[in-house]
Amino acid sequence: MRIGILPKTKLGWCSLGLAAAMLVFFLIGMSFTDLVYKSVPAGGTILKDITVRPALALTMLTGMASGISAFIIGLIAIIKQKERALLVYGATLTGALLIIFIVGEIIFPH
Repeated sequence: MRIGILPKTKLGWCSLGLAAAMLVFFLIGMSFTDLVYKSVPAGGTILKDITVRPALALTMLTGMASGISAFIIGLIAIIKQKERALLVYGATLTGALLIIFIVGEIIFPH
């Protein structure tokens, strides 16, 4: 079994692309936070936040969906297609950490 850096399967590349999209959406969302919505208070819940700051909320939710998808597709690539690329492992780990963060926010809201 040889471990490479770049993926060899389509699902591996898809997982890597979704992880990159997650980072891009989070960076765009953070720029909205600093530039556009600096003086607008948060809505308190996701639904209220979507109505108060729609661009920020939808961008961040899209980033989260990309991260969760990167985890699921990366896991399928690793298990079923025997993908052994380090970048796919990293994308899958990043998605897993995002899921842990989301579950923690649901269980222990601040």
